Amino acid sequence: MPNVSTARERAATLRGVTDLRTPPTFDTDVFHERVREYADERPFERLRVLDAGCGRSAPLDLHPAECHVTGVDVDLAEVQAGVRARRDLDAWHLGDLRTVPMPPRVYDIVHASYLIERIPHAELVLDRFVAALRPGGLMLVRFRDRDSAFGRLDRIAPRWLRSILWQRGVPPRPVYERVASLAGMRAYCLMRGLVVVEEHTSAGRVTRSGTVVRMLCRAVAVLSRNRATSAYSEAAMVIRKPENRYARII
Repeated sequence: MPNVSTARERAATLRGVTDLRTPPTFDTDVFHERVREYADERPFERLRVLDAGCGRSAPLDLHPAECHVTGVDVDLAEVQAGVRARRDLDAWHLGDLRTVPMPPRVYDIVHASYLIERIPHAELVLDRFVAALRPGGLMLVRFRDRDSAFGRLDRIAPRWLRSILWQRGVPPRPVYERVASLAGMRAYCLMRGLVVVEEHTSAGRVTRSGTVVRMLCRAVAVLSRNRATSAYSEAAMVIRKPENRYARII
């Protein structure tokens, strides 16, 4: 008798359909849980992990999986300092993310946290991540959504207002290309034949920034007729590169 769940996943992959396992609510441990599940299915393998944006993000919780972690990020002074402070990286490369070393079909996990909203040519870089994944591998992406009220403020606000949004140190203005949104990432996955396993949203940045920022975000939502939502500011997605050789995969 054919495996029903495998057949469903294959069908979803061929259609490019989002196949959510959970409703869109935030869970800080979702990436760790998916890595643990992936490792449990491969008990005698040392997982290869690509940590993209490693200079400005916290390490991915990989315990108790045995892993080799390679970091990549843009080559900027502040990023270099962040990479050197990391103790979990076995190797790292800084430079243009369109050209830094990423061998094809090598990594079990690609982790990109708060990266795609801050870089140009984001889709091309995502294509490289997908190409670097083994069939069946997972891409774990977290980003601030350009379509949220916070994202819109961060894109267009003058420096003095961005200092209120960020409070401690104003980061360089992010690029926020179209793919840096839930709608943009869903469309990207559809076009590449990738399976969205889970997606979660959070108002984390807004919550941490205090009452003034919450009021500003609500005002932006009202003025935009909720096209820029104040319900969340960031999103996390678990994306699988299917093993089906007939899927539209790079």
